[in-house]
Amino acid sequence: MPEIRAFRALRYDRATIADPALVVAPPYDVIDTADHQRLLARHPANVVRLDLPSDELGDEPDDRYRRAARTLAAWRSDGTLHKDPHPSIYVYEQTYHVPGTDVERTQRGYFARLRMEPFGPGSGVLPHERTLAGPREDRYKLLRATGVNTSPVVGLYDDRGGLGRPILDALTARPADLDITHDDGVRHRLWAVPADADAADAIAPLLEVAARGPVTIADGHHRYETALRYRDERRMTRSCEEDPAFDYLLMLLLDAAGEPLTVLPTHRVVRDLGADGITGLLTGLDEFFEVRRDVTKAALLERFEAAALADGGAGRFGLWTRAGGVLLTARREAFEPFLPSGGAALRALDVTLLGVAIDRLAGIGADAVAAGAISYSRSAATAVALVDAVTEGADAAFLLEPTPVASVLAVAADGDVMPQKSTYFYPKALTGLVINPHEW
Repeated sequence: MPEIRAFRALRYDRATIADPALVVAPPYDVIDTADHQRLLARHPANVVRLDLPSDELGDEPDDRYRRAARTLAAWRSDGTLHKDPHPSIYVYEQTYHVPGTDVERTQRGYFARLRMEPFGPGSGVLPHERTLAGPREDRYKLLRATGVNTSPVVGLYDDRGGLGRPILDALTARPADLDITHDDGVRHRLWAVPADADAADAIAPLLEVAARGPVTIADGHHRYETALRYRDERRMTRSCEEDPAFDYLLMLLLDAAGEPLTVLPTHRVVRDLGADGITGLLTGLDEFFEVRRDVTKAALLERFEAAALADGGAGRFGLWTRAGGVLLTARREAFEPFLPSGGAALRALDVTLLGVAIDRLAGIGADAVAAGAISYSRSAATAVALVDAVTEGADAAFLLEPTPVASVLAVAADGDVMPQKSTYFYPKALTGLVINPHEW
């Protein structure tokens, strides 16, 4: 079973950083070049200097990671960052509009330390994605240089009985220690809750609920695998140390059974089919789908730009080519002979069905996908526009509904992993709210 603990976070000192909004950043893996430059220019102490350090002219290999370590040491020395005096959990609330809609939601959880476990049968921590070697190596070098978790892994637990929610209600009833609205309009609030004296008894049930069953990683698989590698390396050199801090990592824990969590669909744009390939794709649709043709672009966009509110998982897709729009509903029995091995949850996913259809109808299998035959967009309008403009050979846009959270949990529980770009949990946790040092 998972082991979850309070910890003494490194946080920006409000006496030094008057406006925390200037020093936080999105996770490293959603920051493009323009965002990176903007964040660097925003404040000399923006956390992007730690979490996504830049290469500089004349650098030797890995100098940027060493530079991040020196920056961290300087900020701890000059008071930019301070270490909280008491082990705490850090309750976190995000209020946001579901993209493409006017619907407002609130997501609440808490930052804590999780004792890491290898993946596998009986593990208390379950993945749902495969990782890539490049990002794993990048995060490993940063962690080895700095010795801190700059951003969290996001984990889902199941509080079906609702035991922890009244505790979160009570903890968030008082004024927040931090309250900022970031560039995307998401409001972020944070409460530091010391886990000593009377508070320890108050928050214990919240920690116990999350520790009853497996925690499923929603976001941050590369960070988790990197931290496992780092832990094992440290154990080889410090084998006598009991309960070392490097056995734990920073996790944001969210209740998957509480407020609705938002998963955005990731639409597929198929490239370089050519005229014959497009014709073959359209002609073959009836083999796998119930097909409604002559759907207008406006109707497709109205339906799929707000798809984050859809239940998902019903095998419904949109398709746009320069020949027009199509609505598709999967005929599941037609897919059965071609589905990959794995449990029922994996085989039922919309992204699994679509992968089979694209392979069978367009000849784009796993190797072609890995070579870049498909690009991705979280905006239906952007995906359609790429096809209209034939941008980088875009010929067809398949529009999806989101993967249900229940399907994520079921696939992970079966020990399977999802196809690439199956989930995009929204909103992302800001980096720089709390930093986990591998020390007590």
